[in-house]
Amino acid sequence: MLLTYGPDMAEVHGTEPQYLAFFEEFNGQRFYEAHEVLEEVWLPARKTGDRAFYQALIQVAAAFVHLSKDRFRPAVRLLKLARTNLEPYPEQHNRFDIGRLRGYIQRWLTNLEQGRFNPLRFGPPPHLELVS
Repeated sequence: MLLTYGPDMAEVHGTEPQYLAFFEEFNGQRFYEAHEVLEEVWLPARKTGDRAFYQALIQVAAAFVHLSKDRFRPAVRLLKLARTNLEPYPEQHNRFDIGRLRGYIQRWLTNLEQGRFNPLRFGPPPHLELVS
């Protein structure tokens, strides 16, 4: 199910409705939908300073699409690309705690590369939040 937010919701939060929907979809473990909804924000932002930021979030969601199918190699590749895309950004950007996501990505990569476990199958499900 794809959640939609009207313009009034965007005004309240000061951000694009699709950006908000990304977090709802991702946290509901609807990773493909999260990826798709954020592409609506990323496409017009490709020529701005936020291009790599949105691309990284899309890559994280796409990595979890692969993890939901136990495809570790493409998930690792996408998480590494996301980590690289987040490098130029400060700890917080667009009301999002990038520093926390960097820590999650590192933990997920360590566990996947050491063959410990699929983070989607063991432990709490991934959860991303906006900060005020």
